[in-house]
Amino acid sequence: LHYSKMDKGDRRAVLSKRFDEEDASPQADIVRRRQESVRKEVVSTNFMWGTAWTMTGLTWWSFRRYNYQSRLVALPFIFYGGTFVGRVLGDVVTGRNAEFARDRFLGSLPAKIYYAPAAES
Repeated sequence: LHYSKMDKGDRRAVLSKRFDEEDASPQADIVRRRQESVRKEVVSTNFMWGTAWTMTGLTWWSFRRYNYQSRLVALPFIFYGGTFVGRVLGDVVTGRNAEFARDRFLGSLPAKIYYAPAAES
């Protein structure tokens, strides 16, 4: 089996672990950077959904003088656009946009990989 993404439980497992801050080994540095990258991803996802729902609510309120059909036509497009605006906003607020590509790669690695032994020729 090969998993290509982290699910909610894997993210929670990565974020719940505590590592020694005094440890200066390269392995400890890698796991701390991975944990920080996963944390930034989780927090920026909350910004994405919050911004999308806020933009949808403001659109609903600003269309208050129109009939409900015009509201229903506009809302899905505003919500979809709000996810992109929220993703950018979340990345800027959490500092994810200034993250090194190596750190983002470490945060995107799957939590579970099962290796099969190599077949002998």
